[in-house]
Amino acid sequence: MNNISKFLLSGALLASFSLAQPCFAGLETPRIDQRQENQERRIEQGEASGALTNREANRLEHQQMRIERQEAAAKADGVVTEGERARLTHQQNKASRNIARKKHNLR
Repeated sequence: MNNISKFLLSGALLASFSLAQPCFAGLETPRIDQRQENQERRIEQGEASGALTNREANRLEHQQMRIERQEAAAKADGVVTEGERARLTHQQNKASRNIARKKHNLR
């Protein structure tokens, strides 16, 4: 194989990988995952400090599990759309407010 053929082949491979990348990028949800971890940690800290009762912590953890299931469902087709991301963010916002309310004994 001469140098020109090698160059063209490597260029074609590089181009095919760069075209395939957007398919995989749509599945990644690092902000959602990090926020999920932060909220789970907040629940654990609230339970450890006594700011949350076992019942409150269980309910908040179940809310987190529902969000995780929604995220898995969004990823099931291979792409997480902007609408799905917005819904997940909205659910996380609600969960965050619930954690704050329960930790500070607000309704």
